[in-house]
Order: sequence, then C-alpha cells, then structure tokens
Amino acid sequence: MAVGELGDLPAVATHFHLLKTTLLSERTRAYLKQPPQELIDSDLAWAGERSARLIASISDDYPPLLAAIKSAPAVLYVLGDAASLLRPQLAMVGARGATATGRAIARELAGQLARLGIAVTSGLALGIDTACHEGALAAEGQTIAVCAHGLDRLYPPQNRELARRILTSGALVSELPPGTPTRRENFPRRNRILSGLALGTLVVEAAPGSGSLLTAHFAAEQGREVFAVPGSIRNPLARGCHQLLREGATLVESAEDVLRAVKNSLINQDLASIQGGAAVRPQAAPALDKEYEMLLDALGFEPVSINTLVERTALPSGSIASMLLILELGGRVAPHPGGRFCRLS
Repeated sequence: MAVGELGDLPAVATHFHLLKTTLLSERTRAYLKQPPQELIDSDLAWAGERSARLIASISDDYPPLLAAIKSAPAVLYVLGDAASLLRPQLAMVGARGATATGRAIARELAGQLARLGIAVTSGLALGIDTACHEGALAAEGQTIAVCAHGLDRLYPPQNRELARRILTSGALVSELPPGTPTRRENFPRRNRILSGLALGTLVVEAAPGSGSLLTAHFAAEQGREVFAVPGSIRNPLARGCHQLLREGATLVESAEDVLRAVKNSLINQDLASIQGGAAVRPQAAPALDKEYEMLLDALGFEPVSINTLVERTALPSGSIASMLLILELGGRVAPHPGGRFCRLS
C-alpha cells in the first residue's frame, strides 16, 4: 500500500476491525477503538515524505511466506523496493563479532545466491549481517534488511551508508512505527520476521544462545529450512553452528547445498504466483559470471557429458558439476539420461 496515495487506508481500517473481533485484551481493544490520531498523522506524514509503503497483512502485496507464520505482523513499514519482499529469499545471519574468515564466507555465499536471483535477507547488524548485505550488493542482486526499530532511525549508525545502498536494489523493513527506538526486546521480534520472510535461514558463525540461533529456531518452528556453515573446533563462534548441525540443520559449503534443499520450495513459490497467488514483478535473468557464460557456450543445445565439457572449457569436473546444478535450478540447462546436459533456449 502506498501511504502517499492513501488508496488502501480502508483496507487498514478493515484490518483493525478484524483485530478488534479477535481474542485481544480489553485494554488493546480500547486502544484500537480510539487510536491516537496525532501519532497516525505523524506516521503518515513521514511515510509520504520518504515514499514509504505501509503493507497490511490483508493486502495482496504482503509477503505470502510471512503471512503463513503464526505471529505475522499486522503491518509492515517498507522503504525501497517493496516488490523485493515477494522474491524468493534466504535469511542469512551470524555473529556481530565475526572472524575475518566468517565474514568472507558470508560475503561469498550471499553473492552466489544473489546471482541466482535469490534475495538475501539479513538484519543490518555488524559482522556477518553486514557481510551478507555487501555480498549481495557486490553481485548486483537484491538484499533486504529487517530492522528492530522504526525506519526513521538506523542502527547501528556505522551502517547508514550500507542502508542507503540497500535502498537502491532492495528494501528496509520493520513492523515498528517511526519513532520506535532500538530496544533489546525488539530484536527477538525482528528475528521471527527474518526467518518468516525466507525459504530458509543460513547461520554463519554464532555463539550458543545467540540471537542467530534464535532466528534458526524460529525458522524450524515455521517449517522452513535451517542451514549452518561448519567451522573449526577451536573457533568459539563455530559452536552455535555445530549445535544446529547436531539438531539436523543442513551443512553448507556452497550455494549448491542451499539450492538442493530449497528447490521444491522455489518451484512451489513460482507455481503459487502463476496460479493467482501474490503477484511477483517479472525479473530479468541474473547476469552470469564469465565461467558460467563460457560453460553455456560450450554446452550448446545438444546433450553432452561432463567429460566433454571438461575438454571444451578446461574447467575442473567438480566445478562443472556444481555449475550445472546451479544452472539447472536457474532454468538454463536440462539434464538428460547418461549424465548428459543440454542448454535451454
């Protein structure tokens, strides 16, 4: 809903009416019957100035995966490209005090996923979150930051420039109205939105009992995939990931591991959009790296084996196998009997 246009305010009013008929406390019902008009006017004025969007949970623009969780926010405040919320997303989270290796891994994985058209969703925090956003931006993909405060302020202040860059190709999101400060209790609320928006949650470095593990547990409760990157047994920040792996999380070494697990979910989400679900804005196919372009050129439209592709490209067979899987999931190649592949037009 574009607040500046005020076209969907009746929908919001209807939503509040529905809230009043549900199992709410008397105090909450009384508040909804006589909401503070000054605060409403102030929020609408801010939204109009910033070209923000206010998306109610009954709107067709509301992210369908988020709508499916039990505690879905009644309203989302959005700055940037609200349509990016309808794209397939993977939540990526991890330690604020991450190691250089952890940040490099997060940046690399985020870039790989973004190049495949998957939006990378994170929390704008320092450390792993920052690396994930930066990796997606470097790959010219989409990234979404879910905030634990009103969008008229940004936390941490060190990431204000990063937030500005995110707005050029993605979105900042919060369930909290303008003027809401950063409070400790808001972060767990933010985390269930992070996981709720995404097909799955990937953790890169996390201490036991951290907010990153809470996000992963929210994902499991919501029926979403949970992924973890293993680390050294001498790295304290690997313990949280190892805990998740012991609990059944999928071990991740590359984007290929993620795509294998979410392939069916991606197909189902595409089918839902075709069959009258949330309308997804058509997206151009993501640009490929030079090695992928070279592999496609060598592949042609007649089925060939991996050995033939090794001869034509001089790429290692293991790399070719991984690249073919990613191209297959991206709808660019098709498998054939005998371990052969061909290019799709």
